[in-house]
Amino acid sequence: MRGIIFAFLGGAFITLQGVANARISQGIGTWQAATLTQFTGFIVALIVTLILRDVKWQGFKKVKPLYLSAGAYAAVIIFSNVTAIRHIGVTLTVALVLIAQLGLTFLMDHFGWFGLEKQKMKLPQFIGIAMMVAGVVILKF
Repeated sequence: MRGIIFAFLGGAFITLQGVANARISQGIGTWQAATLTQFTGFIVALIVTLILRDVKWQGFKKVKPLYLSAGAYAAVIIFSNVTAIRHIGVTLTVALVLIAQLGLTFLMDHFGWFGLEKQKMKLPQFIGIAMMVAGVVILKF
């Protein structure tokens, strides 16, 4: 149950962040909004880390450099979401982002990328993705 609650919170905050960034970018620019968002996120994460005293810095040595670049992914996410929201609106942007996420996670599970255990994809998973794509087509038109 806890995972479900956090998944909904994460989804809600991604949407709120996208809309806020779109508004911020109107005044200062898209990459500047991404910079501001990344910086404020860093500050909040640092404060929470210091308060919880859950510091395991020596673990950095075990993390592959590819995974340490995740913050750079966030900059691209912010830029892409802001640009998409401006061009196609929040609803369609979020719908397409979800399809992109599901599509990539589908491939990651199927091929075992990033050290994940390979999952066998069956007809229900294909039907689910097809239904989401159909939903977006209906949203668009």
